Amino acid sequence: MLSRFPCTYRVHSLRVLSRNLQTQARYEFHSRDEHDDSSFLPRSGLATPRQLVRYLDEYVIGQEIAKKVLSVAVFNHYTRVRANLAAFDDESGADPWSEAEADDAHSGVSSAHLLPHPQRALPHQLPLQPRKPVSLFEKSNVLVIGPTGSGKTLLARTLARVLDVPFSVSDATSFTQAGYVGEDVDMCIQRLLQAANWDSYRASTGIVYIDEVDKIARKSSSTTESSRDVGGEGVQQALLRMMEGSVVTVQGKPSSLEPPAPTTRGRGSPAAAQQRPDTFHIDTSNVLFILSGAFVGLDSVVKRRVSKGSIGFTANLAPKEEDSDNKGFMPFFTSNRRSSENFLEMIEPADLVKYGFIPEFISRLPTLTTLSPLSTQDLRRILTDVRGSLISQYTALFGQSGVEIRFTTASIDQICSRAVERGGGARGLRGIMESLLLDAMYEVPGSNVRYVLITGDMVLGKSPALYWMRGDGPAFWAAWADEEQRAERDQV
Repeated sequence: MLSRFPCTYRVHSLRVLSRNLQTQARYEFHSRDEHDDSSFLPRSGLATPRQLVRYLDEYVIGQEIAKKVLSVAVFNHYTRVRANLAAFDDESGADPWSEAEADDAHSGVSSAHLLPHPQRALPHQLPLQPRKPVSLFEKSNVLVIGPTGSGKTLLARTLARVLDVPFSVSDATSFTQAGYVGEDVDMCIQRLLQAANWDSYRASTGIVYIDEVDKIARKSSSTTESSRDVGGEGVQQALLRMMEGSVVTVQGKPSSLEPPAPTTRGRGSPAAAQQRPDTFHIDTSNVLFILSGAFVGLDSVVKRRVSKGSIGFTANLAPKEEDSDNKGFMPFFTSNRRSSENFLEMIEPADLVKYGFIPEFISRLPTLTTLSPLSTQDLRRILTDVRGSLISQYTALFGQSGVEIRFTTASIDQICSRAVERGGGARGLRGIMESLLLDAMYEVPGSNVRYVLITGDMVLGKSPALYWMRGDGPAFWAAWADEEQRAERDQV
């Protein structure tokens, strides 16, 4: 019986490997990104939008339109920044009058080679016009709309990592108008300065990401004419000048996480020379603002606009079941099932104004893109295909305790099915994984268990996870091969 076992295990392994279905993580999880990003962003210039999309495909599943919009917006923005900084350096160059000789200035007699050259004439003798025509490119901030867990924050973080620029994340729910309890809008610039290691020049070319921006919409129903909406319209008005481009004064307060500055005795010590100034002045003209939010209920605003009212016996009316299910708003945890018609793709600026934003705020966000809910196939790829996938993370987590964990095809299918019903996108998928592996993460550390197998029955709650001790590796691999063969027969 023992002599036949290696042959049986080899046959099962060949059958499993012959199939093309991906059941395990394609990339191993690493706490730090070890691959070289220089292929995507050459040192001599910016990466093209196509290269940025190819880089995003390794971390974000789906959302092809959003990837193109963000890649083009980031590429055009930093091309504009380089052009404007180069033009500014040219304008701040040497003055044409500096070529005049010093002795001519003291004697009062001008040399023959200086006049009557037009550039040597007095300023009042020429019309007011720039010495050199400079094309100023205006910035295009981005507004990202999509349900929770669809990858809004991950897209912005990945782009900031490949571009190697300062990147700050702020939550719009804590913003209030200046003078009220809460955070001022200048806090997002202060976080950007901290991300740039208090380098004002690098911070002036960074990316500011503000999440939950839909929470600062004007609340017309809850406020009266005598009260002020300090957390809604007041925040929008405070962000207007900052998004367009202005000089923001940031206090250089020491952070509680930073070590205290060393005490020095003397004026010429190097520590005293490198002391942080009290205030920083950050020019936001070259800062890219990316705003995102779920915008719950915006689809109903679009639906009312695109629906054509009609009367008569042949009028096109919405079915009652659809009205009862939607109830006039989109749930926060949107189901991952794709609807037949996505109204968020037909958003116009007028819809955002009706939602509660002032027109001046929307006009400063010319680039708009939407993210669609994740499908079952997208959730499966999040589990196995992308870099830093969930299965690779939990495999590395169990590997820290010297334990190997495997997921069968049936278990992955059941996990994706539960995530579709639960909603919440990738965040809902992580919640399901945490609840499934709770017992295994509790029992395995410090025990003699060295192998863990997650099956489809375990996801359905019919049986617990399967464990093997040290030296039972062949039995573990044979059981995994049997589960894969059973799943293959069920599919046929």
